[in-house]
Amino acid sequence: MTDTDIYGVLPEALWSQPEIDLSGIAEFDGVEAIQRVRLPASITYDYIPGLAQTRFLRGLAQKKILGERSAQSGDVYVPPRGMSPAEGLPTSEQVELPHKGSVASFCVVHIGFGTNAPPTPFCSALVLLDGASVSVYGPIQEIPYDQVRIGMRVEPVWVDDDQLAPSFESIKWWRPIDEPDVPAESLKGHM
Repeated sequence: MTDTDIYGVLPEALWSQPEIDLSGIAEFDGVEAIQRVRLPASITYDYIPGLAQTRFLRGLAQKKILGERSAQSGDVYVPPRGMSPAEGLPTSEQVELPHKGSVASFCVVHIGFGTNAPPTPFCSALVLLDGASVSVYGPIQEIPYDQVRIGMRVEPVWVDDDQLAPSFESIKWWRPIDEPDVPAESLKGHM
C-alpha cells in the first residue's frame, strides 16, 4: 500500500482528539486525564413482526414450529420471513415442522451471557429441523458438552405450558434423542 492509495489512508485526526488546555484550572493540576470510562448501556426497542413471523411466534406459544415453503424451490424456511431469501419471491404455504432435528454446527461456550444462559461450559448449536432448509439456534443440554457432535439427533425441551409465550424462549434447549446420527455431509449448506 502506498501513501497515494486513498482506500488505505485515514484522514488526519480522524481517530485523535485535540489537546485540552487545563492550565487555568487549579483543581486539575497533577490530575491524570481519564482515558476510558466503562458504563452500563442498554437499548430498548419495539419489534413489530410481519405476518409470517407472527404466525411463527404464535405457533411457539402452542408448541408448534412453523415454517414457510418456497413455491419455486420447495425449500422450507424457519423462522419464516414471508419470502424466499434465495428467490426473492413470497412464500405462502405454511408448514408445521416435526420436533426433531440434527446438530448442523456447534460451539462450546465458556463465557456466560444473559440471564437465561446455561452454566458454562455449554454447547450452542444450529439445529436443522427435519424438513427445514435452514437451521435454528439453541443451546444443547442433558448431555456433557464434550459429547455433542455434528449429526446428533435432538428434540426441543419446552417450558411448562403455563410459561409458553410467542417467543423463541418457549424452547428452553435441545436434548439428544435415541436415534442414529445423520451423516455430516447431508447437513452441508443448511446453516
